[in-house]
Amino acid sequence: MDVGAVLIQLKPETKDNVESWQKELNMRQAEALETLKAEGVFVESWFHVELAGVDYLIAYMRAQDIARAQEIGRQSQFPIDQMHKQFKGNWAKVIPAQLLVDLENLDHP
Repeated sequence: MDVGAVLIQLKPETKDNVESWQKELNMRQAEALETLKAEGVFVESWFHVELAGVDYLIAYMRAQDIARAQEIGRQSQFPIDQMHKQFKGNWAKVIPAQLLVDLENLDHP
C-alpha cells in the first residue's frame, strides 16, 4: 500500500474557488467515492492551511498504488474528475511531502 501527501500553493485570490470546489465535492460525495474505487484509493483527505497570508491545500492519499491511481485519474471521464481537473487551474505550485512515519492501528474497534 502507498501513502502520500503534497502541499499545494494556491494562486492569489482563489479561496472562493476552493470553497466552491469543497461544496461541490461534498454534495457529490457518492460520485467522488466511485472515482476513488476506480483508482484503487482507500483514503483521500484535503486540508486548507494559511501561512503568512498565502493559501495552501494539503492532499493526503492512501492507495494500492498512488502512481497508478493518478494515471487512472488523469484518463478519467467521470464528470467529477473533469471538475477537479479544472480546479487544478487554481494551483500555483505542488510540493511533494516525504513520508517519515506511517502508523496504522489495525486493532481499532
